Amino acid sequence: MFFDPQLDKIYPKEPESRVIIRFQDCDPLNHLNNSKYFDYYFNAREDQVATLYDFSFGRMFTETQTSWVVYQHQISYVRPAQVSEWVRIVSRLIYFDQDTIVTEYYMTSDDRQELKNVLWVTSKFIDVGSGKRRPHLPSVMNYLQTICLQDVDFKKMVFNERIREIKKSLGA
Repeated sequence: MFFDPQLDKIYPKEPESRVIIRFQDCDPLNHLNNSKYFDYYFNAREDQVATLYDFSFGRMFTETQTSWVVYQHQISYVRPAQVSEWVRIVSRLIYFDQDTIVTEYYMTSDDRQELKNVLWVTSKFIDVGSGKRRPHLPSVMNYLQTICLQDVDFKKMVFNERIREIKKSLGA
């Protein structure tokens, strides 16, 4: 099964990874290239959910012939991430409904004092065979309910206000 929650386990809702910014991913100014933020975020999230939730996107795809596809990105480049800099990447599910999820990512300095970037990814759940949107399966809804950050009112949230909230939570 692609996700089989243990009833006695508390699942972290805000996983974090520590990564180094690679030279090959930077522009001539030694800043992480804008397009590379997506790679860092998506790789961190894939590792986080596999490790913390024992969730496998590959198994879900194979077992159910379903997947999520990106529908929309909203991104803000607050401060540049520099070549060879250690950073922290936090990812969290902040919203889901019958066929949509919103994952929030943010990157900070290694000491968590400086916000580098914020990304919201809206994804739609699809049937792989038809390519059409479909409702989440009950097992997927169970997974989403287990990992979703509960104290976020996404429908009332404004992206730029969210950036300010994250900065404030960091003390920045």
